[in-house]
Amino acid sequence: MTPETVLDVLRGALEVGMAVSGPILLTSLLAGVAVSIVQAATQINDQTLVFVPKMLAAAVVLVLCGTWMMQLYIDFTRAVLLRLPTLPG
Repeated sequence: MTPETVLDVLRGALEVGMAVSGPILLTSLLAGVAVSIVQAATQINDQTLVFVPKMLAAAVVLVLCGTWMMQLYIDFTRAVLLRLPTLPG
């Protein structure tokens, strides 16, 4: 296996990983900012208050996008496994 092949597979894995984690991280970020704005407006300084909305937002994203995320992982794994016999020794 050549270094270019390894880098190509690694790049693909990183792209799939970022595509799958992106929606969850972005939603958690937006939920955290929204709760922080509410905390600043009401002067409530409780750090644990942000945790529950972030978890709920992440759960909603997983429910809505979970099938798409799993399909990305399955497609990538299938492509790598089908490519194995053609790789140089």
